[in-house]
Amino acid sequence: MSTPFRARNPLPIGIAGLAAIALVLLGAFNAASLPIIGGGQNYAADFTEAGGLRSGDEVRIAGVRVGKVTDITLDGNKVNVDFRITEDVAFGPESGASIRMRTLLGQKFLSLEPRGRGQMPEGTTIPTSRTVSSYDIINAFSDLTETTERIDTKQLATSLDTIAAEFKNTPENVRTALDGLTRLSKTVASRDAELKALLRASNSVSATLADQNKVVEKIIQDADLLLQELYERRDAIHTLFTNTSAMAVQLTGLVRDNRAALGPALTQLRGVLDTLRKHEEALTQTIDAMAPFTRVFASALGTGHWFDTYIQNLTVPIGVPGR
Repeated sequence: MSTPFRARNPLPIGIAGLAAIALVLLGAFNAASLPIIGGGQNYAADFTEAGGLRSGDEVRIAGVRVGKVTDITLDGNKVNVDFRITEDVAFGPESGASIRMRTLLGQKFLSLEPRGRGQMPEGTTIPTSRTVSSYDIINAFSDLTETTERIDTKQLATSLDTIAAEFKNTPENVRTALDGLTRLSKTVASRDAELKALLRASNSVSATLADQNKVVEKIIQDADLLLQELYERRDAIHTLFTNTSAMAVQLTGLVRDNRAALGPALTQLRGVLDTLRKHEEALTQTIDAMAPFTRVFASALGTGHWFDTYIQNLTVPIGVPGR
């Protein structure tokens, strides 16, 4: 005979329930890694430079999201990027990969460039010969500034003048080209200070944008949270608008239904107000005249549940001689 469920020891039942809940939560937080729920095929690509790519960034083919980056590790003098393809897409065994800019704020994504026939076997690593790293525009401005600051513009102009003199007996088109190079070098030399200042300012602007990157990202994230909150409360806002509209309809109907009764009442009230306005001066005088009586009356009744009064000559005053 089996023991009824209510009569069983609740301790092992509670432990088993907590263990089941823990397993469910563990599976929910690691759903992407489960063989059936997570799905997808794992690949890797070697890059000479990570270029700001992060774990969790998107993997795209022709601009369409097909997976995400799962891990980024340093392997000697190269970077190994692991990624998972979750969509049913085909890319050949000669496919390449590149790191590209997703937004102006510096977010990147991994772009696959399908090449070859068939399907790349799962677990394949794309070598560095078929990958292209991203080059940050901030680094480009910085390198350009440092390079131009090391150029001796006067020596460059002298060198170009010497070349032009040596080639003065060359054909006309060559002399014209060299003459143009000479004028260009002189122009660059004359604007050396302005060019350096411009490049320094560009470097400062790019550095400022890089410093404020997280601030702009935070603003966009906050705006996204606000839009999500408004979206979640869309039904409540819709209900509020609907009820307000219904109330306006009810008030309109109420006024329309009682217009016949409200019209004469308002007309009579207007007549009363006109009469009071005509006798305003008389009413004021009446109120002023009632003031002494009101004061005496309040004094007479101000001692409790009775009132004070005085009757003259009703009795003989005590102590009056001859009386």
